Amino acid sequence: MKLHTEDVRGTGAPTKSVLFLHGILGQGSNLRTVARRVMEARPRWQAVLVDLRGHGKSLGAEGVDSLEGCAEDVSETTAAQVPPVAAVVGHSFGGKVAMLLAARTPSLEQVVLLDSAPGTRLDFRGSELTMQVLSTLEQAPARFPTREAFTRHLEMAGLTKDLAQWLAMSLVRDGADYRFGPEVRRIRTLLDSYFSTDCWPSLEALAKRGTPRLHFVVGGRSLVYDAEELAHARALEVGLTVLPNAGHWVHVDDLDGTVGAIVSALPG
Repeated sequence: MKLHTEDVRGTGAPTKSVLFLHGILGQGSNLRTVARRVMEARPRWQAVLVDLRGHGKSLGAEGVDSLEGCAEDVSETTAAQVPPVAAVVGHSFGGKVAMLLAARTPSLEQVVLLDSAPGTRLDFRGSELTMQVLSTLEQAPARFPTREAFTRHLEMAGLTKDLAQWLAMSLVRDGADYRFGPEVRRIRTLLDSYFSTDCWPSLEALAKRGTPRLHFVVGGRSLVYDAEELAHARALEVGLTVLPNAGHWVHVDDLDGTVGAIVSALPG
């Protein structure tokens, strides 16, 4: 599947591209601010914001809704990218897509994982809010007369105003009404794949090989990593940055720290 992408360039003539992969229910534009800040510090790079299958402007994707399917989409979409892709940054769900992409792309030089734990999490640990959002969307009406009606419904269902407004970014026009763009049924299938996939074996192999280089960015207040997962990451002896005051949305809670970690991982 050919995915929608958006390029973000620095001031220099780029020689390499770095992909930015968003989390579940998001879209590439969620990481635009991070990408712009990184490009300011790394002008020889070009950022490519990707809308993963079933998200943003990559709706209606055919094929299997799985992490592997997402990685295949990204690989196919960016195979002829100019300048060539040398790194990938992924948040949460996008981080696991990045892990699978790294395993199948020997030419990658760097992978940065933003609060994306490689192991299985069948108990949804740290993602309880995501599951609440999904259930709320599953029970919501199919259409809304206005964006305000959509956000008001979600707030009345128990979501915060900020979260409701963020989700409203994925609304699309349907005649005179609005509907939520991503197919919630397919989102649940993608999440099932995300929680049940164990990426530790492939990351261990990559760490042993030494390429691409791995860098974990972990939110100190996030519950996505438990003590065992964090110890496993440290044992790989790869890059690791813990942002003590950040939750799961590390790039929102600590933008400077997240940008700094990414910049330090990308060669100038």
